Amino acid sequence: MYHDFTYEAVLASSLRAQWKLDDVLRADQELDFSRYMMPESLSGTAALAGLSEDERRILNQIVAYQYLHLFGMVEEFILPFVLDHARPMLNEDDFRVRALLNFASEEAKHIHLFKRFCEAFARGFPVVCRVVGPRETLSAVILNRHPLAVGLIILMIEWMTQEHYLGSIRDNQDLDPLFKSLMRNHWMEEAQHAKLDTLIVEALAEGRSPKQLKHVFQEFVVIVSFIDKCLGAQAALNVQTLQRASGRRVDDAPGMIAQLHSAARWTYLGSGMGHPRFKAAAEAISPLLATAIEKLSVQVAVPVVPQLAAAPAG
Repeated sequence: MYHDFTYEAVLASSLRAQWKLDDVLRADQELDFSRYMMPESLSGTAALAGLSEDERRILNQIVAYQYLHLFGMVEEFILPFVLDHARPMLNEDDFRVRALLNFASEEAKHIHLFKRFCEAFARGFPVVCRVVGPRETLSAVILNRHPLAVGLIILMIEWMTQEHYLGSIRDNQDLDPLFKSLMRNHWMEEAQHAKLDTLIVEALAEGRSPKQLKHVFQEFVVIVSFIDKCLGAQAALNVQTLQRASGRRVDDAPGMIAQLHSAARWTYLGSGMGHPRFKAAAEAISPLLATAIEKLSVQVAVPVVPQLAAAPAG
């Protein structure tokens, strides 16, 4: 067995790790727009030519707003997914029920947290950041796929947040302290959610035939492709926002869009699919499924050409 997670143990850990909204960001607190908000490994902005230092910092902040928006969307489809999974379990093991309901409660708190950060960002940033959406529509597209495929996507994202904080943010002293606090506290609770979602995925995968798992992988690919399309559209919007914030047109906008899209692919897809814990979960379900996801992760890592990155969402 590749893990020793139990509902009782995860519930206990979750209760110890809990925090309140005001511990992270009070409703009246302001972000520090003189500082970067995202590490370079997640923003991919340092290599862009033709930008001043101020423009590079502004673009980094725009990418940070993208993170707030997309993770707000993620939380919004995780919440109903967990509640749908918990509903049939209400008369079963008490620790299981409590752990799942606590999971849902914390995801609702995360939605509130990301909204609060979006509001603080909007108060301090000079222009409105356009984003893909509406989020409710994007969430519905994902939730309409096979439950196991959705569970795998969620598990990928939850392990991904661990990689983001531990690998790029925890020791970075150059970021806005409040944004860094968001990442730290989100990581603390998502570390427990990843364990619970591992158990959910195992339950959803139990008894699935090879043919059914092949269909699940196809559904997983559909979701990944949809997310990737959203990331490409968002990259184009980010460049538009930069131009409005800086008051000038950037050189080689298609190339900049391609770079931002490639960076986002790693941030939101590659870093999750390549996480050892996610790979172990897929392997435990089916070695063939794990191999297929591994091949997909390699495709996701391929740089995006400007023509694809500039294509509108539709």
